[in-house]
Amino acid sequence: MNMGLSELFPIIEVDVPHIDAQHRRIFELAATFTDCGDQIRVMQSLAALCDYVKTHFREEEALMASCAFPGIEAHRRQHEECRTMLVKLLADARHMSLDQIADEVQRLINGWIYNHILTADSAYAPYLKSVRERETCSSS
Repeated sequence: MNMGLSELFPIIEVDVPHIDAQHRRIFELAATFTDCGDQIRVMQSLAALCDYVKTHFREEEALMASCAFPGIEAHRRQHEECRTMLVKLLADARHMSLDQIADEVQRLINGWIYNHILTADSAYAPYLKSVRERETCSSS
């Protein structure tokens, strides 16, 4: 059964196009774990997912800093919590079956990351949009 990405990982958008594209990429990377191959491929995919999430978090935090988002420190702490979970999963994966790794990735993406986008990311997006609109108005 070949399920589409949206059936595996419901996509939420925060109305910031490049952040939405990065979120979709995270879900796409996570979807690769449903057709797991060999251990080396799975570990490479897990490392790629971890790297991409870390890069996304850095870019998201830079974006929040650029508009002086007041909730940035709490948001950074949430990102650090996820980075810690990813590092632990990467270390634990060496002793897990391919199915267990896939289950953990899906749990992390459908749980923590999905909820983070739905709550924390959705909280800064309107702030960012209003700052950008004010900047556009003041430069006109």
